[in-house]
Amino acid sequence: MATNSDYYEILGIQKAASQDEIKKAYRKLALQYHPDRNKGDKAAEEKFKEVNKAYEVLSDPQKRQTYDQFGAAAFEQGGAGAGGPFGGGFGGFQGGQQGPFTYTYTTGGGQGFDFGGFTDPFEIFEQFFGGGSPFGQRQRREVYSLRIDFMEAVKGAQKRVNLAGKVQTIKIPAGVDDGSRIRFGEYDVIINVTPDKRFRRQGYNIISDYELPFVDAALGTEIEVETVQGKVKLKIPAGTQPETLIRLRGKGIQVLRGSGHGDHYVHIKVTVPKSLSSKQKELLKEFQNSKKSGWF
Repeated sequence: MATNSDYYEILGIQKAASQDEIKKAYRKLALQYHPDRNKGDKAAEEKFKEVNKAYEVLSDPQKRQTYDQFGAAAFEQGGAGAGGPFGGGFGGFQGGQQGPFTYTYTTGGGQGFDFGGFTDPFEIFEQFFGGGSPFGQRQRREVYSLRIDFMEAVKGAQKRVNLAGKVQTIKIPAGVDDGSRIRFGEYDVIINVTPDKRFRRQGYNIISDYELPFVDAALGTEIEVETVQGKVKLKIPAGTQPETLIRLRGKGIQVLRGSGHGDHYVHIKVTVPKSLSSKQKELLKEFQNSKKSGWF
């Protein structure tokens, strides 16, 4: 089945749709194409995945802004935790990644479905109807939440936690993301990750901003970029344009329960000085007067 890359069209809404309109459209389509209502229908299953993927992006203001700027390619997976500038995936407690915001939840029958990155696959119905899934009850495990900082999620950590009145040590694997669920003995632990002002995470990829003076953008230079794996020197080619994304392959986050790393993308923001000396103004005017047609 061909994948529709227009998330607004998938949900049948306008680009200016409100969050309430997005949720209403999603609720209708999720019920219509849910696998439990369409057993064995592969087309319905694929449509259900598309609907969840579109909703996960458009229901989050930050991800929606990224989508509006870069399009669907920003959220397409292109390999082990990479692909596009923002590929990768949430790490579910079972199965693997099948898109940037999904995990595979395996039911007793052994067949996996994507449920759009919610902390509980049946939460999509509890949120809308307030009474649990309309497709029957599943056994629920006791759930705890644990907050960790951004670099602990990237590098992994060991945490002392109190579960049911007993202090235990839980190992957080490298690569977990906000909303990841870890099965720990008889309990499930949902990970909440504190954001980092230096980095923005999309799947296993990292995005950071770098303010570059316009002279350096025009002439080229070498800069030092901070990544989750340490500082890296990066050559900026002459003529670099504003909003350029420069890829540092393999400098992103370790793939959860897998091999390899995502990438780090440096988002170049060209800065223009607010004040110039008389000499600087004179030089710029001289340059302006000497420019030839098409020098940009």
